[in-house]
Order: sequence, then structure tokens, then C-alpha cells
Amino acid sequence: MLIRKTKSAAGRPQPAERLSGPLVALGLIGALICAAVLLFLRFADWAGGHPLTAAFLALLALPVLYVLFRAMPRARELRRAARAGMEQADRELAEAARTAAVSAPGPVAGDRDTVRLGTGPGTVRDGRTAVLPEPAPDFTALDPDGFEAAVAALCERDGCTEVEVVGGAGDLGADVLATAPDGRRVVLQCKQYGPTNKVGSQDLQRFGGTCWTVHGAQLAAVVTTSEFTAPAEEYAAACGIRCVDGNALTAWAEGSGPAPWGPMSADRL
Repeated sequence: MLIRKTKSAAGRPQPAERLSGPLVALGLIGALICAAVLLFLRFADWAGGHPLTAAFLALLALPVLYVLFRAMPRARELRRAARAGMEQADRELAEAARTAAVSAPGPVAGDRDTVRLGTGPGTVRDGRTAVLPEPAPDFTALDPDGFEAAVAALCERDGCTEVEVVGGAGDLGADVLATAPDGRRVVLQCKQYGPTNKVGSQDLQRFGGTCWTVHGAQLAAVVTTSEFTAPAEEYAAACGIRCVDGNALTAWAEGSGPAPWGPMSADRL
């Protein structure tokens, strides 16, 4: 399970949960506006004593503002297209899983030796032998490079191609790049944190600023050995970034949970 959210008895978010996102967004917008006003006032006061330097800086800022203004609509279009593609792929994968579950042969009635042992590839149902998945490694015991390599190995194990570990200085937020079995470009960021150090919204915001526009992700995910804060989960849900916490990572490694590019869990649909 990738993200847990509190729901009412009818399966709908609580009113406080529905209001928290807009309130946080309004607070951030208000803070940015106040900061911009204060910065403008300080600049105006400074420019009064340095008119030539202020005019020169203003001329330098114009092309930067123009580039940012032109890039904003494009970034929004990329995020919308990425989210639409992810949702369509989720629906197709979920439908394929339901079809496979319905058409899978079950045990023969009255045959005591025939039992169902697992559902993964190569599963043996003769009641005597079964191919068991390897136990999940202790991801917290690995060094940062080893953790990224272990996540890349999981991607390759589960059908990804063109798997590449790119973490390090100048990685611009991407640690593992891959192509999912359905052809989507997967961009993963690995956060090897301790149990008391959660992945925060600032981590997600930095990753969200590069995963779509710089790396061209069609599916972006943050994989951690720890957990995510509530603001981080809210930001990830708004931007279409998947969150894989320590429990979900272990389930993925053991084969009892989906890969980041697999169907979303029911409580997130």
C-alpha cells in the first residue's frame, strides 16, 4: 500500500482533510505575496540611492521573467499529460489484473494435494513444492549507493529495461531511470532515511520541480526506507508523484506488493 489516508465510514475524506489542502495552499500563496511585497519595498528603497545599478539589474531580470512566464504553461501541460497517462495505465493494469484473476485456474475439488501457493510467476500448485520469493534485504543496512543499486535491481527484476543508476552530484533529483514494462519512462528518487526521519514536503517539491520537465518522467516516484509526512503526501498526490514508504518497499521486494508502476492501491483510487 503506497499511501494511507483517513476516510469516513462511507469511504470519503473527512471535512477537515478536504479543507487542509486548500488552507495550506492559501497560506503559502499569502506568504509568497507578503515576501514579494517586502522584497519589492526593500528593492525600491535601495534603488533610490543606486538608480543606475537598479536599472541595470531590472534589465537583466526581464529576460529571466520572460523565460519563466513562457515555461509555466508548458510545465502545467506536462504535469497534466503525465497524470492522465498514469491514470489510464492504472486503469488498464487494474482491469488486466481482474481479468487474470477471473481466468486463473483454481484447485480441483476433492483433490487434497492441490493447493494454491501464491500467485506469482512460476508458482507451483501441486501441494508439495513452491518457488518462494527471496527475503527482502535490509535496505537500511546498505550505504546510499548500495540502496540506489538495490532499487535499480528491483526495477530490472520486475521487467524494466534501460535501468540506470544516475544518483550523485548533479543528478537533479533523479537516482534511478528506467523504462517500465508498459513503455513509460520511470524516474525514481531514493531516500534512505532512518525511522525517525520522515520525507518532507520540501523533498517532494525539489523532486517535483525536475522529474517532469528535466527528466521527462511519465511515472515519478520517491522510494524511502522511512515514511512520508502528511504535507509531503498531499503535495505528491497533487502532482502525480507516487510515494513508496518502507513497508511498501519491503512488500515490493518480497513480491507481496506492487512495483511503483503497478496499479494503485484501492484506498487511493
